[in-house]
Amino acid sequence: MKRTEQRNEKSMNIDKMSASEIVKLMNDEDKTVAYAVEKALPEIAAAVEQIVRSFERGGRLLYIGAGTSGRLGVLDASECPPTYGVPSSMVVGIIAGGYRTLTSAAENAEDNAANGKIDVQNANICEKDTIVGISVAGDAEYVYSALAYAKEAGAATVALTCNADAKIATIADITILTDTGAEAVTGSTRLKAGTAHKMVLNMLTTAAMVKTGKVVENLMINVAPTNVKLRDRCIRIVRELTDLTYEQAAEKIDRGMSIKEIIEETGI
Repeated sequence: MKRTEQRNEKSMNIDKMSASEIVKLMNDEDKTVAYAVEKALPEIAAAVEQIVRSFERGGRLLYIGAGTSGRLGVLDASECPPTYGVPSSMVVGIIAGGYRTLTSAAENAEDNAANGKIDVQNANICEKDTIVGISVAGDAEYVYSALAYAKEAGAATVALTCNADAKIATIADITILTDTGAEAVTGSTRLKAGTAHKMVLNMLTTAAMVKTGKVVENLMINVAPTNVKLRDRCIRIVRELTDLTYEQAAEKIDRGMSIKEIIEETGI
């Protein structure tokens, strides 16, 4: 039996617990997630380095998964353009069953191997790309098929799973294993497993964007002033990196200059 499908001895009586006891139990379980991720840091770093190589060659990062795993991949991909000012084609999230499954469950979609291959084919994957297959159990045929086709196309392949005996690990160039164990509610892997994978995806894109120059010091220099909050953030970033006053920085931002352009103009 998969580790993520086993019963958690600590939550055997969760149905008899008070609300306070339930959330305390879940919080205690969640505290173990970061340690599970910590054990996978070497593999996460190796995946980051591969993603950077893809970006430097003009390639992309593609996430592919089903259910919660697919939703997490789409979420991380969708947050890269506003955070780092990159095109939406640079980090792509693919979910089994299509984007309608972001809000409507289609749990049998993970068993469709043919669609895994088709979806990657439709994404025009090539040898410049890196594809991360996300599957908690690790045996989703949709994800396995997608990785297999990507490998045939010459792309770099990464498996992200919570189980050591994952099928997708047998085909991937790099396997990231976050062994989060049994969930508070048996088999509900949107809990600890999902949290672990969200943490890993954050690391993959954040570290890759940092290594490809999208961050100076710890500041997002490609962010666009698309609302009041982000306009203020852009101005504050300019002020941190130059000698300009708030008003001077605001004037340049409002004229449509990017943070990079302002930094280059000031020569500081």
